[in-house]
Amino acid sequence: MAKEITIYDIADKVGLSPTTVSRALSDSPSVRPKTKEKVNQAAKSLGYRSNIFAASLRKKSTHNIGVIVPRLNSSFQSSVLAGMENIASQAQYNLIISQSLESSKKEQTNALTMYNSHVDGLLVSMAENTGNTDHFKPFTEKGIPLIFFDRTPDEPSSPSIIIDNTQAAYAATSHLLDQGCRNIHHIVGNSGISTYKNRIKGFKYALMDRQLPYTEEQNIYSVLNEESGEEIANIILQIDPLPDGLVISNDACAASCIQYLKKKGIRIPQDIAIVGFNNDAISRLIEPNLSTINYPGYEMGEIAMRNLLLRLSENDDSPGTNETITLKSELIVRESSLKK
Repeated sequence: MAKEITIYDIADKVGLSPTTVSRALSDSPSVRPKTKEKVNQAAKSLGYRSNIFAASLRKKSTHNIGVIVPRLNSSFQSSVLAGMENIASQAQYNLIISQSLESSKKEQTNALTMYNSHVDGLLVSMAENTGNTDHFKPFTEKGIPLIFFDRTPDEPSSPSIIIDNTQAAYAATSHLLDQGCRNIHHIVGNSGISTYKNRIKGFKYALMDRQLPYTEEQNIYSVLNEESGEEIANIILQIDPLPDGLVISNDACAASCIQYLKKKGIRIPQDIAIVGFNNDAISRLIEPNLSTINYPGYEMGEIAMRNLLLRLSENDDSPGTNETITLKSELIVRESSLKK
């Protein structure tokens, strides 16, 4: 590798002291404009790179915020990240983004990397198989702000940003019941994650409130992505009697499932009414258009980042370190669920 250019190399080139060069590069008012211009031109011609990391350590702030998400190829997570970036850029902070790929082990590695990179704060949406959150303790012990969003621990020791997943699933299920469905199944992710655990509660409560039976077999657990749609459809087709309603906790999965069911001669919504989750763009492109829960990802990202920046500010008292902020969601009714 080529030798790293230092302020001493610049000083030799322009015939000034290293101290003057350092002041010129930091735009100190004590250095004349012509001298600054001369130093900056020399720095550029030599290929000098300022050591931002060392400067950040001196200032005790890197102006970097770490973000760990399960997957980057998620429409919902992309929306959340866009909201975070909007607020962070206004405050002149940078995002360092990593994905756990739904692996607790990789999440632990990512957390350690963020910690060693001296991020000023960390925002986390947990991997589906994360049970123990001890790998985040160094942040709280060091006083580094940590906020969970979307997928959060059951008993968070740090602030969390969520939606009322119980109410959202209750609304989706109740809508199908209002359409005359009586044999509804629920496609859901890992029940160890609070997000899906609460959606199961909402599904169950909606049935109970209508004096309808609920069994665990009505929950079909799956990886929730586009690729799993065909597999889920095949499971549905094996159920006797055939379900007349589905609540699917992911729009891409729901859209893929609809396509495959239609290929097998199932009419949507006449035979099976379907409600998805997230209000992704695919919900408006699939035929029939998909009823879904509008999950405010962009708003969640903005609120999570504002909350984190508030905790980084010097005048923040940070009351209630484990507070939970719950955002509103809404059911959007489209053709895929309208039996009536």
